[in-house]
Amino acid sequence: MPFEKKYVDVNGSRMAYVDEGTGPVVLFLHGNPTSSYLWRNIIPFVLDGDTETASDYRAIAPDLIGMGDSDKPDIDYTFADHAAYLDGFIAALGLEDITLVIHDWGSVLGMRYARLNEGNVQAVAFMEAGIPPALPAPSLEAMGEPSASLFGMLRSPAGEAAVLQGNFFVEEVLGKMAVATPLSQEVLDHYRAPFPTPESRKPTLAWPRQVPIAGEPADTAAVITANGEWLYSNELPKLMLHVAPGALMPPPVVEYVKANASNLEDVFLGPGIHFIQEDHPEAIGRALRDWLDRLPG
Repeated sequence: MPFEKKYVDVNGSRMAYVDEGTGPVVLFLHGNPTSSYLWRNIIPFVLDGDTETASDYRAIAPDLIGMGDSDKPDIDYTFADHAAYLDGFIAALGLEDITLVIHDWGSVLGMRYARLNEGNVQAVAFMEAGIPPALPAPSLEAMGEPSASLFGMLRSPAGEAAVLQGNFFVEEVLGKMAVATPLSQEVLDHYRAPFPTPESRKPTLAWPRQVPIAGEPADTAAVITANGEWLYSNELPKLMLHVAPGALMPPPVVEYVKANASNLEDVFLGPGIHFIQEDHPEAIGRALRDWLDRLPG
């Protein structure tokens, strides 16, 4: 990790975060089972422009509560829990005029924040996001394979054992299933570090059980539905970074977004599945920096 972590108290727990540079705020939000480490190779592009006249930015990347180097309080780690801690984090740091860069559950959290705080968000860049029409899923079967089998398993006692005892989300999903290029042991060890015990892995089990399928959980289904209505109706500048075949955003979802979201730029990165920051960090960094420098104001 090339950046030193800082800490802030939020709702009685410490949240760890990266805070580098000065200027307009670019807030990076990760998902499951990652941390601010996911953005380690992309943040430098935001900090270092190609020319002497390039704008400066302040890159901030929190570790969501229970993840990375943040505390692991005794909570259920529902979406509502994470949203409350993220809201508290933004308030504690006094972040204003934010540009969001979001992925996985970070995309659901980020879009919710943008939807509820439109005056404080200037633009949104998203990748492998949990959005309509992919989510909410009407049924497991509608998700198609391999997602249907995966999420069905994760809702079962066998899934609980796999995640809590075997660190399934790091070892199998991140380590094998959802990257196009195998991760080095050094990188995997960094992702493993926050989850050394079954108890510490509780957040990584809670997250997949928050995915709305057949109407449940109802509150998360409502959030993602509202996020979709917001995404397809507002005029904020948007950047969509996508891969093929993708996971949360396969080509049909990408085409839907392109057809229905206004003020959208899209960049195809090449082959990839879900953790595209590990496969295409330089391409993401360059596309993000170029887009940031062209944003109005």
